[in-house]
Amino acid sequence: MVQITINGKQIEAPEGTTVLAAAKMAGIEIPTLCAHKELTPYGGCRLCIVEVQGFRVPIASCTLPVSPNMVINTETEALKKSRKFILSMLFSERNHFCPFCQVSGGDCELQNAAYHEEMTHWPMQPGWNGYPVDSSHPYFILDNNRCILCRRCVRACGEMAGNFTLAVAERGAASIIVADTNVPLGESTCIKCGSCVQVCPTGALIDRTSAYQGHDDAMTEIKSVCAGCSVGCGIKLIVRDNRIVRIEGDWEAATNHGSLCEHGRYHPMTESRTRLTAPLMKKNGQLLPVSWDEALGAVADKLKPLASDPQNGIAAIASTRLPVEVLATFRDLFAGSLKAQMATSTEEGMTTAATAALAEKTGTFEGRLDVLKTADTVLCIGANVARSHMVAGFLIKRALPKGMKLINIDPAESQLDELADIALKNAPGSDLALIEGLKAIILKENLGRTPLAIPNSEKVIAEAVQSSGIPLEKLTRAARLLAHAISPVILYGKGITAKRDEFLIQSLQALAILVGAVDKERLGFLSVKGEANSLAAAQLGLDAQFALHDQQAVFAALGDDTVSKSLASRLAQAPYLIVQASYESALTANADVILPVSTWAEQEGHFISLDGRIQKAEKALSAPDGIRDNAEVLGEIAMRMNMPVKTDWQKAIRERQSSVVLS
Repeated sequence: MVQITINGKQIEAPEGTTVLAAAKMAGIEIPTLCAHKELTPYGGCRLCIVEVQGFRVPIASCTLPVSPNMVINTETEALKKSRKFILSMLFSERNHFCPFCQVSGGDCELQNAAYHEEMTHWPMQPGWNGYPVDSSHPYFILDNNRCILCRRCVRACGEMAGNFTLAVAERGAASIIVADTNVPLGESTCIKCGSCVQVCPTGALIDRTSAYQGHDDAMTEIKSVCAGCSVGCGIKLIVRDNRIVRIEGDWEAATNHGSLCEHGRYHPMTESRTRLTAPLMKKNGQLLPVSWDEALGAVADKLKPLASDPQNGIAAIASTRLPVEVLATFRDLFAGSLKAQMATSTEEGMTTAATAALAEKTGTFEGRLDVLKTADTVLCIGANVARSHMVAGFLIKRALPKGMKLINIDPAESQLDELADIALKNAPGSDLALIEGLKAIILKENLGRTPLAIPNSEKVIAEAVQSSGIPLEKLTRAARLLAHAISPVILYGKGITAKRDEFLIQSLQALAILVGAVDKERLGFLSVKGEANSLAAAQLGLDAQFALHDQQAVFAALGDDTVSKSLASRLAQAPYLIVQASYESALTANADVILPVSTWAEQEGHFISLDGRIQKAEKALSAPDGIRDNAEVLGEIAMRMNMPVKTDWQKAIRERQSSVVLS
């Protein structure tokens, strides 16, 4: 710790902390515009200048590290005069007409900084630039007339998303923010994560959905968890009048530190499916509205007799987007009380069954997502994290310019291919041969970190080349790059797990041990799983492949999940179909009973991320009249059959050995 003095107040700050950060820790506010806690200090706006004893001139506090016995002043008259001049220059450069800007009135950091310095007007004539407004993007708008060139958006694009789409063109007062080679945003390489919009301190970048919907002081902010995938990003739901105005990344969230992808930030805002608003039952070939009492009574009357049937004709399937509490109740009702022949999840264990089965034999073997932050080499196999689980992909993409090496193995085309140092396009079905080949090459060249024997290594290598279709030279380069890494990580996805082959996972784990990705102190080996609660479903044993045989009734607890063509096709053969869902779908069109339930934002519950973090999602909205909670519906059905379910979900998820540490 370093002892410093700020405005006469003695404080301690960790070594390497900037003066700006140290002041904030002590409750001393220094105005700034270009600085942001999740971005590298830049020192561009100069608004955070401070006087330091022994320094000839004021200096930007955002780039100045603390040093022992440093004496700092932040509020002298000279500093206030300088800040007013800086703000006057910023206002004069562009067309900052506050009454016409959607962030005016408390949401604009530029305007707030001016009020902090007691400014009521700007003394200089504006530049009257008249830059064209870029509205080509589907989610947000770029208006360079309101830009102060703090470069937060440019830095966020590179440092948070690792995409490097945004840049600054021209020079001096003519500088503007552009996408790629100055193409419209909607035609650029933008991946629509929205990080640039969230960090913008003015109205230069605004969301289409939230613009002119009111100021932050009129909104309610609710911290929750994204249900878009298994990464488990922390989010902030900005709500007004029982409506989500916008979704932001939570800067304090341990998993994502504010980063979000298109699936988490914008897809929930553009939902266009038709909402189910009342229970429906099929009568005379038509789905007609009925009361909840009639619908629940019909379900109970259909299911209860089947529970005593020795050939039990019940099949049940639940979405992995549902909270753990709902999944646990679902399992105990159908697999437990009703003893259904089939009780599984909509993912059918494609992303978890093999890892869960292996964990029961070997114990925990996967690590935290954080290992990607310190990795110098990543082998990504069967996981297109540039398209799904994108925030996990951000951790890789933003580290590549810093020297991280990437080996991407995937038969399908991937955006990671063009970023990878080595991209291996192996033939479908050749993953095991390829992995065994990599191990054999590493052992042949004495590059392994641990002893391992592979009989007939030359034959194994030859089979790898033949099966995968990858030349020996390229396979050898990949093996050497991985083996020479100091802190390697192996990340795998559905391309591997969908085969439901424990030996394939075990072989990949052996490769991780061989190259030092896994040892006593480090677990640089993990899978990206699937939807928000795919790991929870696996822990509850809901990971069997779904198949209909002679079942007389099928219960589908979908919540707000979408329905795959494969599942809709298989369930179309069900003699009697009960669907618990939020939206109309191909499945509800064939249902005999439909039970309308709450969406992800209308319920609370827990989700388990791909690396074992147990996080609570908060209820942000009230469901429309006539809509019931998912857990409530299952509980009511159980009560009507005299099979009340009392589930200790926290105990239930630990009954099975997990591939990751649950915490």
